[in-house]
Amino acid sequence: MTRARRVLVMLGAAGLLAACGGQPQRPVLRLYSRSYAFMIQPTDIPPHAREEITYKVTVHDRKTDQPIEGGDGQIFANMQYGLQGPHTWDGFAQGPELGTYYGKLNFTVAGQWAMAVRFRRDSLHPLERVDWMQDVFNERPDSTPP
Repeated sequence: MTRARRVLVMLGAAGLLAACGGQPQRPVLRLYSRSYAFMIQPTDIPPHAREEITYKVTVHDRKTDQPIEGGDGQIFANMQYGLQGPHTWDGFAQGPELGTYYGKLNFTVAGQWAMAVRFRRDSLHPLERVDWMQDVFNERPDSTPP
C-alpha cells in the first residue's frame, strides 16, 4: 500500500470515528441471575475514591429479554474487611429508558471493593443478587487553590 493510500485510509477512519461521536464507549458489565440479565455501566471506570459515581443498571427478563419496569433494587459495595469496614449503597431510581435504573455510590477509600446488585420484579418476587469485584483508584488531587 502506498503512503498516500495509507494516509487516506487513516483519514477515513478518523472521519468515521468523528461521525460516530468520537467518544469511546464505556464498558458494560453483563451479569446474570436466575431470572434477570443485568447490564451495568458506571459513569467512570475505574472509579476514584471520594467521587460520586452513577451506575446505570439495565434489567431484562432472562428468558424473554423484555425490560423489567417498576422493579425494586439496590447497588452496594464494601471492602474486604467484613462488616466493620467501609461500605456504600444506594436504592435504585427508575430511569427514563425502559428497564433502566440508576444508583449513586461514593467510595471512601481506594482499593478492591466487593460490589453487588440485588433486584426484584415486584414485592411478590424474591430479591436476586449478582456480585463482582471493583478496583477503586486513589482520590484525585484537589485542583482548587488554597
